[in-house]
Amino acid sequence: MPDIGDIGAARPHAVTYGVAGAAIIDSAPRLLIGTAFLAAYVLLEWVSFIHEYKGVPVTPWNPGLGAVFALMLFAGARYGAVLFVGVVVAEIAVLRSSLSWPVIIGIAAIIAGGYAAMTVVARRGLAFDAGLNRLRDVLLLLVGGGVGATVVAVIVSLLLVADAQLDLGDLLIAALPLLVGDLIGIAVVTPLTLRLVLRTPHLSVRALRALAPEVALYVALVTLLLWFVLGTESSSGFRFFYLFFLPVVVAAIRHGLDGACLGLALTQLGLVGLLHHHGYDTAVFTEFQVLMLVLTATGLTVGVVVTERAQAARAMRAVEARLRAKEAEAAEAARFMLVSGMASALAHEINQPMTAARAHARAAQESLRKPGGDQARADGNLTTAIAQIDHAADVIRRMRDFLRRGKPHVSTVDVRTMIEDALTLARAEATANSVRLSLEARDELPLLYGDRIQLQQVVLNLVRNAVDALAGRSDGAVCVVARRLDAPAGVEISVADNGPGIDAALAGRLFEPLMTSKRDGLGLGLSICASIVELHGGRIWLHSGAAGATEFRLSLPARRTG
Repeated sequence: MPDIGDIGAARPHAVTYGVAGAAIIDSAPRLLIGTAFLAAYVLLEWVSFIHEYKGVPVTPWNPGLGAVFALMLFAGARYGAVLFVGVVVAEIAVLRSSLSWPVIIGIAAIIAGGYAAMTVVARRGLAFDAGLNRLRDVLLLLVGGGVGATVVAVIVSLLLVADAQLDLGDLLIAALPLLVGDLIGIAVVTPLTLRLVLRTPHLSVRALRALAPEVALYVALVTLLLWFVLGTESSSGFRFFYLFFLPVVVAAIRHGLDGACLGLALTQLGLVGLLHHHGYDTAVFTEFQVLMLVLTATGLTVGVVVTERAQAARAMRAVEARLRAKEAEAAEAARFMLVSGMASALAHEINQPMTAARAHARAAQESLRKPGGDQARADGNLTTAIAQIDHAADVIRRMRDFLRRGKPHVSTVDVRTMIEDALTLARAEATANSVRLSLEARDELPLLYGDRIQLQQVVLNLVRNAVDALAGRSDGAVCVVARRLDAPAGVEISVADNGPGIDAALAGRLFEPLMTSKRDGLGLGLSICASIVELHGGRIWLHSGAAGATEFRLSLPARRTG
C-alpha cells in the first residue's frame, strides 16, 4: 500500500508551499482562483446551513471558512477579499438574511478582517509553513484559528446585539455555535485543503487506485460506527464517540498528516450528514462538534508527528547514503593517490629485473653468436632472464590486483601471501623514506575467507601510515606480525613501528570518519579499514600509542571447515 506521505521539509522562514503548490498559484490567474474559492464557499454555506436562531445561522459547521482560510494561509491575506464577498453573497443568496445592508457588510468585514489579520501574523510574524510539515505549524493553525474564531464570534455577536437582532441573553446561545462552527471548519477543512493543494500534483492514478480499497474500508468502518453511535436516534449517543478515535489514529499512523486529514474529513462529513438526517437541534449538534474538535486535534497531532518522523528518517537515510558515497569516493581517491606516490619507486623496482633480464639475454645472445658457443651458459642466462621478467610481471600483477574495483571477490585467503603482497606494494615507498620493513609469520597460519584485495588494503594502509610517521628518520622500522588464535580460531595481525607515537587525545577517535592528524589527510583511511575488518567479522584497535612502540592490531576469524 503506497504512503500518501508528506510534503518537503519546512523552511525556517516565511511560508512554504512546495514547488508544485507554488506553481499552481503562480500559473493560474488570481481572479480565476478567487472565483473558484468564492463558488466553493457559497456552495459549502448552502450545504451546511441547517439551523438558525432568530434569523441568525447558528449551525456549528463552517466548511466554507476553512477552505478560504486555507487559501489565505497558502497565498496571502489579499484573498481575504474572497471571504468578504463570500459572506455577503451567502447572506443574501443562501441564507436570505433579513439583516440590513450595513450589518451584512459589517459582519463580512469583521470575518474577513479578523482572519486576514490572523493570516498576516501567522505568515510574517510566526513563520507559519502552509505545508504543515511540523508539529509547531499544526499547533499554530489550531491555536491561531481558535483565537481568530473567538474574536470574530464575539464581535459578530456584539454587532447583532447592537443591531437589536439578539438580546444579551442570546449571546451564549448564538455565539457558541458560531465559534464551534468556525473552529471545526478550520480544524478539519483547512489542513485538508492545504494538503490537497500541495499533494494533488504528485498523486498518480496508480497510487489513487492502490489506495481505493483502504479508503473504502475506512468509509465502511466509519459508517458502521456512525450507525452504532447515532442509529438509535438517541441524543446520548455522544457517550460512544470515543470509538471514532480508533480509525482516525490508525489512518494517521498509516499515512501521517495526509491520512489524518482524510480520515477526519470523512468522519466529519458522515457525522454531519447523520446528525442532519435525524434532525438534532443546535445544542446536540454543538455537543457532537465539540467532541469532533477533540478528535481532530488528536488526529492532526498524531499525523504530523508521524510525518515528522518519516521526514527525519528519510533525511537520515539520505545523509547516510551520501556519506557512504563519499567514503567510497575517498577510498578510491586514496588508492590512486597511493599508486601515484609509489609510481617512481615502483618504476625503479620494475626497472631492476628488466635491466638484469636484458643483460642476461644479451649475454646469451653473445654466447650463441660465437663459433662453438657455450649453449649451457646461454641456457643459464636465458633462464635467469625469464625469472627476472616473471618477477617484473609479478610486481605489475600485484599492482593491477590492488587497483581492481567492483564487486568484492570472496575466496580463501592465505594470510602470509596476502601480507607479503601488501609489503611488496609498500616496500618502494618505505625504501624511499629509509624505513625497514619486516614480516614475522608462521606457515601454519589458518586460512581466512574473505576478499583478499580488501584485506590487503587494510594491511597496506596500516603499513603506509607507519611509514609516514617515520619519514625523516634514519632508523625507522615497521614490523608486521601474524599470529594464530585458537579461541576462537582465527588470525591476529599487528603492525608496529618505532615512530613518535599517537597523542592520547586522538587515540579514542582514530577510527571515526574525518578524523586525521595529517595536514593533507582525508581522515577516512582508518575508518575504511575498520569497515572492511568488521565486514569480515573481525575487529581492529590501537594496541599501543606509546612513542617508539606504536602498534595497531586486527583479528579475523578463520575459515570454518566442515
